[in-house]
Amino acid sequence: MRWRESKRGIKKELKTSLPSYSIAPFTQRFKAFVVDSFMLLMPILYIVFYLVYGSREGFAAHMLQGWLLILLPYGALTLFFLKRKGQTPGYKAYDLLLIDLSAKQKISLVQLLIRYLCMLLTAFTIIGLLLPLIRKDNLALYDIVSQTAPIVK
Repeated sequence: MRWRESKRGIKKELKTSLPSYSIAPFTQRFKAFVVDSFMLLMPILYIVFYLVYGSREGFAAHMLQGWLLILLPYGALTLFFLKRKGQTPGYKAYDLLLIDLSAKQKISLVQLLIRYLCMLLTAFTIIGLLLPLIRKDNLALYDIVSQTAPIVK
């Protein structure tokens, strides 16, 4: 066996031993976010706006408390879905799965909490929102910090 042939054989073995997954494109992740917004966030918004405060004006008068009443249940629902199956309803609709990047398996509750808190923080920054469009691996800032990645099933 020649050196080049043996070298090629080693490279082929290494490539086949690596796990095969692809990080979900930004467009699919955005579509999944829109589905989650309508299925999870909109009912919570409606309940807080009209059942808790009576109107949008009542919500505007107590905006900080209102946003806490919205974001806490939304975060709890999202964490529940992601911890249970690794998918929210939007992720399930587009066949996406959230995994731990280092272990290539289900993510822990601590990672989910870090991911959700970082997601709330990056929602207020332009760079945080545009980072998946700039990076080659399409990871958002909250994915990088929490060492998670949405993959295509």
